[in-house]
Amino acid sequence: MFGLCVLAGVLVAALLLPVATGAGAMVNQTTQAMSKMSTSLAKREMPQVSTVTDRNGKPIAYFFKDYRVETRPEQIADTMKAAITAVEDKRYWHHGGVDWHGTIRALATNIGSGETAQGASTITQQYVKNYLVHVAATNELEAEQAKETTVARKLREAKIAVELERTMSKEEILTGYLNVVPFGNQTFGVGAAAQTYFGTTPDKLTIAQSALLAAVVNQPGSLNPNSNPQDALARRNLVIDLMADSNNDIRITKEDAEIAKQEPLGVLSPLGRPPNGCVGIGDGTTDGFFCTYVRDYLERYGIDTDKLKVGGYTIRTTLDRNASDSAKQAAQKQVPTQTEGIANAMSVVEPGKDKHKVRALVANRDFGNDPSKGQTAYDIVSRVQPFGAGSIYKIFTAGAAIERGMSIYDTIDVPASYTSRVYKNGLAPYTVHNADGVRPGPRTLQMALATSPNTGFVALLERAGLNNAVDMAAKLGMRKSINGVNSLGSTLKDDGSNGPSLGDSIKRHNNGSFTLGFTPTSVLELSNVAATIMSDGVYCPPTPIEEVKDRYGNPVQLDEPACEQAVAPAVATALAQGLSKDDTEGTSRAAAQAVQWNRPMIGKTGTTQEHKSAAFLAATPQMAGAVLTYSDGKRPEGICDGGGDSPPFLCGGGGNIYGGKVPARTWFDAMVKIHNGLPTVPLPGTPAPPASPPPGGPTP
Repeated sequence: MFGLCVLAGVLVAALLLPVATGAGAMVNQTTQAMSKMSTSLAKREMPQVSTVTDRNGKPIAYFFKDYRVETRPEQIADTMKAAITAVEDKRYWHHGGVDWHGTIRALATNIGSGETAQGASTITQQYVKNYLVHVAATNELEAEQAKETTVARKLREAKIAVELERTMSKEEILTGYLNVVPFGNQTFGVGAAAQTYFGTTPDKLTIAQSALLAAVVNQPGSLNPNSNPQDALARRNLVIDLMADSNNDIRITKEDAEIAKQEPLGVLSPLGRPPNGCVGIGDGTTDGFFCTYVRDYLERYGIDTDKLKVGGYTIRTTLDRNASDSAKQAAQKQVPTQTEGIANAMSVVEPGKDKHKVRALVANRDFGNDPSKGQTAYDIVSRVQPFGAGSIYKIFTAGAAIERGMSIYDTIDVPASYTSRVYKNGLAPYTVHNADGVRPGPRTLQMALATSPNTGFVALLERAGLNNAVDMAAKLGMRKSINGVNSLGSTLKDDGSNGPSLGDSIKRHNNGSFTLGFTPTSVLELSNVAATIMSDGVYCPPTPIEEVKDRYGNPVQLDEPACEQAVAPAVATALAQGLSKDDTEGTSRAAAQAVQWNRPMIGKTGTTQEHKSAAFLAATPQMAGAVLTYSDGKRPEGICDGGGDSPPFLCGGGGNIYGGKVPARTWFDAMVKIHNGLPTVPLPGTPAPPASPPPGGPTP
C-alpha cells in the first residue's frame, strides 16, 4: 500500500506540477514537445485519403497510407458514441483525461504482479497513443516507441491527455479518437470503418453495427468479423449489453439491446474499402492507364507519392468519361483484350493554346496484374514503346520543308525506288522502295502526305535537312515523355540528364530512315503532335490535371511547364492543310468511309518495315488522337490484319497490317462517338465560304 501511494503521488505530481523531480522531471523534459503534440491533436491533422476524379468530379481512384474518412462530431451516430464509451471508457464524460480510479487500481495490480504499469487508459489517453503511433510516427521505430509498455510512456500519455482536456471539448476529443483509431483491414476511423464493413456513413450506424465496430477496436486482428465471425459476434453482443447499462451517460434500452443482439453481423463481402492506387479501380478496364499517368505527373510536378497518400488532396483530372469509354470500346473491338501478342493503344488530347488536356488513355489490354486475362500494369499508352509509328514521321520532314519555304502545292518526285546521295545503310548505299499499291509519279506535297511514298520523302529529307526534321519532331511534341527515359529508350528530346537523346543520336549517325518512323514512340506524344498542329503551332505539355485542392479545399499550384509557340502559325496551318486529304484521298479513306465520316480532319498513317507495328495520327479542331497497334509479346512478330470482323493475329515475318487498317479503324470508331453532338469546325487555314446573297438577288 505504501508503494502504491508513493507511485500514485509521483504520477499526480508529474501531471499537475510545472516543475518536479524524479518521474515529474522525466515528463517535463518533453513539455514543449507535448505542448506541440497537444496543439496538433487539437487540430486533428492526420493522414487522409487523396481522391482522384474525372473532369466531372466522379472518383476514379484513391491513394492512402491508411484508409481514413475524417468525420465531424455531428456526422457520428449517438449509437457509435454510446458503444465506444460503454466498452472503452464508461466514465469518459466525467474524468479530466485520466481515470484516477482505474489508474490506481491498475497500479495496484501491476505492483502486486511485478509487471510494467499498463491498462486503465481512458479514451483521451488512447487518442494520444493512437495519434503518436498512426499519425506522428514517421517510421516503424517511432511507432514502436509510442506503443512500448513503460511507465514513461504512460506518464507522457497522461500528461498530454490532461492538457487536451483543458483545450478541447469532450465531443472534440471523442471525435478525434474515432477518427484516428484502427478498425482493422487497413481501415482507420469510424468514417472509413462504416464504409468498409457496412457500406454506409457513420451517421447511419445502427446499434448492432456500432457495437461491432466498438468491439473490433479492442483487437482488430483477432476480432476480424470476416476471418473470426464467432468471436466478433460474442464481443459485439457484450458491447450491446454494456450499452444498456444504466450508469452510462449515453445508453440504449434493454429491449433495443435484445433486438440488436439477434441481428447478424451484416458485414460486406468483399469489404467496402476502395482499392488503394491504380490497380483494381473501377471495373479495371478504362481508368488504370490514366490513373498511372496522373500519379507520375503529380510526382514530377509537385506532389510525390508519399504526400499523395497522406495529404487528403482532391485531384480533378481532365479524364472525359465518354471519350475514354468510346476509345476503350473501339480499341477492344479491333483487337479483343486477350488477343495473343498484340496491343492496341489509343490516346486522346484536346487541342488548345493554354493547355493540351488529356481526355483518354486506353488500350485493348485491361489494367491489372493478371496476364492470363489480358491485363498489364505497365503504362503502355503514355510511356515510350519500343516500336515505331512508321510513315507518321513524314509529317516532320514535311514540316521542316514548309518551314523553309515549301508550299504544300509544290510538286515532289516519286520514283519507284530511290538511292540516297546523302544517307547510307552502314557502308552501303541507302535505297528505299515504296509500299505495295503506291504508284510512282510526281505529286504535290499535300497528296504525298496522303499517299505516303517512301522514295519521295527520303529525297525531300535531303532537301529539308535531317537535323531540321528531327528538330521539327521535337517542336511539335515528340519530347521526353512524362515518365522520363526508361528501359525502352527515350523520345526525341531530353534534358541531357540521362545522356545523349535519341534525337542527337539520329543526327550524329546521319540516319535517313528517320523519316520512315523506326524510332520508339509514345502514343500520347503522337496525339499531342496533332494537338500542336491544330493549336496554330502552340505546344503545351499534355496534362491530365484540371485542378488540385488540399484537404481544406484550397487550390494547390503545380510546377507545370508553360506552353510555347513551337512553330510559326503559318507553318502549323500549312501542315494542317497538307494533312487534310488522308481520309478522302489517302491511306485512311476506307476506314473513314466505313463509319461515314464527314468532318474536316487531318490524318497520317504509318507502318514499320516488318509490320510489327502500325499507327494512325489524326485530329479535328476539337480533338486529337493517336493509335498504335503493335506486337507486345516476348518475341515480337509481324501482324496480319484479319479483315472484316476478324481480329488481327501474329503471322511471323510476313505481316500485312498498315496504319490505315486496325489503327485507323480504331480511331474513326472512337471519334465518331466522341464528336457526337459537337459542331463541325473547319480546319485552320480553310477559306471562309462566300457570303450568301441577300433575299431577292444581289444588291445592284
